[in-house]
Amino acid sequence: MKISAPGGRNTRPQALALSRGDRSIWGRWFWTIDKTLLIIIFALIAAGIVAVAAASPAAARRLSGSSFRYDDLYFLYRQLGWVALGVPLMLATSMLDVRTLKRVAVAGTVLCLLALVLVPFIGGGANGATRWIQLPGFQFQPSEFFKPFFIITTAWLLSLKVEDGSLPTMQISAAVLAMAIICLIAQPDVGQSALIAAVWLVQATLAGLSLTIIGILAALGVVGLIGAYFTLDHFAARIDKFLTGAGDTFQIDKALDCFRAGGWLGTGPGEGRMKFRLPEAQTDYIFSVIGEEFGLVACFLLAGLFMGLVVRALLVAMDEDDPFVFLATAGLATQFGLQASINMMVNLSLLPSKGMTLPFISHGGSSFLAISLGAGLLLALTRCNPFLKGQVWNGGGAARFPTARAA
Repeated sequence: MKISAPGGRNTRPQALALSRGDRSIWGRWFWTIDKTLLIIIFALIAAGIVAVAAASPAAARRLSGSSFRYDDLYFLYRQLGWVALGVPLMLATSMLDVRTLKRVAVAGTVLCLLALVLVPFIGGGANGATRWIQLPGFQFQPSEFFKPFFIITTAWLLSLKVEDGSLPTMQISAAVLAMAIICLIAQPDVGQSALIAAVWLVQATLAGLSLTIIGILAALGVVGLIGAYFTLDHFAARIDKFLTGAGDTFQIDKALDCFRAGGWLGTGPGEGRMKFRLPEAQTDYIFSVIGEEFGLVACFLLAGLFMGLVVRALLVAMDEDDPFVFLATAGLATQFGLQASINMMVNLSLLPSKGMTLPFISHGGSSFLAISLGAGLLLALTRCNPFLKGQVWNGGGAARFPTARAA
């Protein structure tokens, strides 16, 4: 049956798919987004939901007490709630142009740094550390949000140094890093301090930091770790357990038991038993739960997803002419890769326990929202790559989309 419009003209139903000629914000976003990165990120989020579903019963039964009993899927329901908040945050952030992105990052860096200063005074603690600020129904961990904001701010400062060598922006970014590390050591959080410092060093090296200064900074880092060992009992105990095996090694012993029980193919979804003896199964040691129920093959596939995210981001960054976009993309990719590697190595007893989550996978509000923010920033930056600028076909001619990097 034909549908007649006023005047006798026939009309066709509007196509639901976005065309290349769609100049709306969604149309420009769809045709300029790096779809490979987007697919990898959604695959990691999906893997995280499955992993938290596997770890939730173990965590719920371990934390249930005489006054309150958790439902077996309590942590899964919470994770789904964080995903429902985090994914829109990521997509909204991915639509930012670079000018707005810089402003948001600088403001976020200042606010998170102030929050880090306040944590020792008003924050809450767990496992010997004070890292959270309690909000209604939510624990806010400033260090998680500081990381992506600081990486973008550092990239902006160092890009100014690339354009004008007389500007002291390298020193300014180093001063901000030093202030953050002082605040983190006060919590204490040596793991996050080392991660942020490593990302900064990568960005500074790419911006032209001399090998002599790199060597000096590396030596200072080693001295700092030695100083932390002799002044922070909590840190020293973890190092001693890792190096000598003396003391309480319950966590890592149970994590390794999970991998042994799972073998190559795993025990099957919901069939794991060692996970019920595993502390922090839903957060720090969720990789061990994956190893038990889904096997080493699944662990290798998950590691491959993280490697794919890092490699894809770095390939895009290498083709970028804008020094800010190059440094910011490389910094965010380094953060994702290092944080995932540290968590996996801790689970395999290749590094001392750090209390660091596995990006996109571990349960947690601050962690997931901050990772979603970082992923959104990465997607926004990679939209600027020339290979990702779609073309609008209009009759026989073609015109390039406006870049996401609007002046």
